[in-house]
Amino acid sequence: MRRAIALSRASVETGGGPFGAVVVLDGRIVGEGSNRVVPDGDPTAHAEVVAIRDACRRLDTHVLEGAVVYTSCEPCPMCLAAIWWARVTEIVYANDRVAAADIGFDDQALYDEVARPLEARVLPLRRLAAEEAAEVFRAWEAKPDKVAY
Repeated sequence: MRRAIALSRASVETGGGPFGAVVVLDGRIVGEGSNRVVPDGDPTAHAEVVAIRDACRRLDTHVLEGAVVYTSCEPCPMCLAAIWWARVTEIVYANDRVAAADIGFDDQALYDEVARPLEARVLPLRRLAAEEAAEVFRAWEAKPDKVAY
């Protein structure tokens, strides 16, 4: 956790947001990241996502089963989803979402949005070319050498 907090402090000093994260597997750090949203011009470059990408690159895998993410703040919904898809085993955090909201990083609208039925969402969703896209899904389903995730 101290490394995640140190990364968050370094991020603030270099123009990023106040967030840092590390991925730990078998007692060693295998990935680390700090918030790179502003420096990289990338809204997905949250500390947890950067750390997951780093760990997956280093380990040459997309699966982080058995790993723990230590993060300086409770993950936002996007980061939580990335952690979920990476199959991380546990999340340990320092600051919580209330403290993040107090300094201008309020994720409550996102939590509210994903809880709404599709037709009640603030950001409209519109379906298009469903049958054409379904053909690709059928091809994936029939692919004998697919790597499931």
